[in-house]
Amino acid sequence: MLRDDWLAELSEFLRIPSVSADPTRADAVRRAAGWVAEYVTRLGGTAEILEDGRLVDAEIRASTGDDAPTVLAYGHYDVQPPDPFELWESEPFEPTVRGEWLYARGVADDKGQLWMQLKAAEELVGEGRLPVHLRFVCDGEEESDGDSVGRFVERDARGADAAVAMDGWMKRWGRPELVTATRGIVAAEVELRTGDRDLHSGHYGGTALNAIHALAQALTALFPRDGRLPEPLRQGIVPPGREELESWRAMPPGDEELGRVGAKPLDPRAADEFYVRTWAEPSVDVTAILGGKPGLRNTTVVSRAYAQVTVRITPGQDPAVIGAALERLLRDAAPEGSELTVELSGGPAGVVAREGPVLEAGVRALERVFGVRPLVVRVGGTLPIVPSLAAAGIPTLMVGMATPDCNTHSPNERMLLEAFPTGVAAARELYVELGSALRRAPA
Repeated sequence: MLRDDWLAELSEFLRIPSVSADPTRADAVRRAAGWVAEYVTRLGGTAEILEDGRLVDAEIRASTGDDAPTVLAYGHYDVQPPDPFELWESEPFEPTVRGEWLYARGVADDKGQLWMQLKAAEELVGEGRLPVHLRFVCDGEEESDGDSVGRFVERDARGADAAVAMDGWMKRWGRPELVTATRGIVAAEVELRTGDRDLHSGHYGGTALNAIHALAQALTALFPRDGRLPEPLRQGIVPPGREELESWRAMPPGDEELGRVGAKPLDPRAADEFYVRTWAEPSVDVTAILGGKPGLRNTTVVSRAYAQVTVRITPGQDPAVIGAALERLLRDAAPEGSELTVELSGGPAGVVAREGPVLEAGVRALERVFGVRPLVVRVGGTLPIVPSLAAAGIPTLMVGMATPDCNTHSPNERMLLEAFPTGVAAARELYVELGSALRRAPA
C-alpha cells in the first residue's frame, strides 16, 4: 500500500491546481514546474524551468560514473480541468483516500505517474545505485495541446540513449503493457454562418437556412459507415501485421471493455473490432457543438454555429493530408449559402521500435515486478512527445500504471493505492535494466 510519508508528499503535488487549459491557472502550472524542479535539485541534480513554466529540463547524474548511458524520463505535471465540479464526490484538488483508491485530479494522468519516476530516482540515488544519467523532461501543457516539449526535443543537442514515458494504463491491473505506437490527432475548430443575425422563427422558419441544421448536415459527412471512416480520412493507413493482430487476441474482449465503462457499441461489429478500431484505424469525434442560446427557451432561426472535431490518426497518416481531407468533406457537405470557417491543428502518430535491447530491457523489468510477461500493444491515445523522440532516434518505452477505471479526464479521477509502490518499483527496474542493456549494446 501507499506509505503515509509518500502519501503526504504526493498530496502536496496533487493540491497544485495546474490546469494548463485555464489561463487563470498559469501561476499554478508554474508552481507545479517548480515542485518538480525542486524535487530533482534536492536529490543533487540540476533543473531549469523553461517556456514560462511550461517545461522542466532536469538531470540527475549516475552514481556509477560519467560513462553511464543517459535515459530521458517523461511525464507531465499539468492536468485536465476538474469540471463539472458537482460530479466530484470529494474536492478535486484535495487528495482523498476512499477504500483502495486515492482520488484527485491528476492522480492518474499524470502527476501520480511522474511522482513514481521521481521517487524511484530518489531511492536509487539514496542507495548509490542510479545506473544512468537520468534526464527529466517534463511537460506543463500536454493537456492543452502545447508543443513546447516537442520543440525542445527537436532542438536538444544532448539527446539520450533511451527514454521512459510513464503516462498511460494497462487494461487490467497486474497485466502490464509496453506500447509501441500511439495515434496522432487532427483537431478542427469549425464555424458555420448563414446570415448576419438570428431571425424570428415564426416569420422565417422553414424558409431561411438555420446554421445549426447546416452544421449538423456538414458534420455527418465525417461519420463512419460500417465501422470505417470515409476513404479520404483513411489515406496512408498502415494495416497491423499478422503478429500484432495475434498478440491483440490476448487482450480483454471488446464487449467487456465497452461494458466496463458503461459505453454502448457504435455498431454490431464494434466490440469484435475493438482493438483494430482504437489502435489501427482513424476515428472521428465531435467533442462540442454550440449554437443559439443554450439553456434558454427561444424561437429563432440561428445564424451562427460552432463545433469542435477531432480525428485520431494512425501510424502512416499525415496530419496535413487528413486535415485537408476533413475540411474538404465539410465544405462539400455544407448546404449552399452557408459560410464555413475551419481552423486546423494537430500532430502525427508516434511509432517506436518493436524489438531491440531497449524493448527487451523493458520486458525484463516489468516481468520482474509483476511476475508476468508484459503485453506489447498499441494505444489509441496521443502523446505529443513520442513522434519527437522517434524523430530524434531515441528508443522509447511507454508504460502506464493506471487502469481504465481510473476515471482519467473525468470527475472522481483515482488511482489504486497499490499502484504507487508498484509503479516506483517498476520505474526502478526500468532504469536498472536500461543501464545494463545500454552498456552492453553495441555502439
